[in-house]
Amino acid sequence: MSTSGKSIVSDFYTSDFFNENANVKKHLHPEMELFWNARTGYSHMRIEDISEVTSEASKSFESVRCEITHLLEEGTNVTIRFTFFVSTIENPSEEVPVAHFVAIWEIKDGLMYKGYQMSQPAEEDQEAMISYRGVNL
Repeated sequence: MSTSGKSIVSDFYTSDFFNENANVKKHLHPEMELFWNARTGYSHMRIEDISEVTSEASKSFESVRCEITHLLEEGTNVTIRFTFFVSTIENPSEEVPVAHFVAIWEIKDGLMYKGYQMSQPAEEDQEAMISYRGVNL
């Protein structure tokens, strides 16, 4: 029985991959590529880069939580829209939104293979945050 693409993508983003690096290899194809456009510029990443970035981030964050607002699947492609919330090591009792993301993933061999992602810093404006509350799973 195969796992749906939505489950694969959702399971990855909601896993504790920042602190449990094994989740990176569990969900990402060994030949994966991520094409990421952010406010800070463009990045082309492979699985080793993802492992390195998440390992470094785990040194600053006590916890990272993904709140998914949209998760759509068509054929072998899954689109996800989400916000990462973090609590820092310095202030573990306060959780703050850090960034909003939209990503489209191609699924291959039951793993996330090619990703096209855009992100922007989370806004503190109430109306902007409300737009990230609707869930369409």
